[in-house]
Amino acid sequence: MDLTTTTILAAEGGPSTILTSLAILILAAFVGFQVISKVPNTLHTPLMSGTNAIHGIVVLGGLVAIAQADGFLSRLLLLIAIIFGTINVVGGFLVTDRMLSMFKRKPDPAPAAEEPES
Repeated sequence: MDLTTTTILAAEGGPSTILTSLAILILAAFVGFQVISKVPNTLHTPLMSGTNAIHGIVVLGGLVAIAQADGFLSRLLLLIAIIFGTINVVGGFLVTDRMLSMFKRKPDPAPAAEEPES
């Protein structure tokens, strides 16, 4: 059974399956928050770049899953996930680029020419 089938079954499987999926989602969010809050500031930029690359793979997986999805609700949820994932990837790379530009050496200013006194 592949991930797409499991997701569809969880969405249409009944209360116990949905409750289990919801519990996993809540626990994953809690653990993720605890892990990210412990990251020191010096590691934030490399970690963000790595997670952006991983999230790009997740967006690609969403594109593959939407091709195999049946039903309007499954396709709509996958489309929303792909859109939010794409926004996250683009925004993450923009923030990473901005943070890395703070470490670039700024060019030396050209000396100002003195004006002759009249």
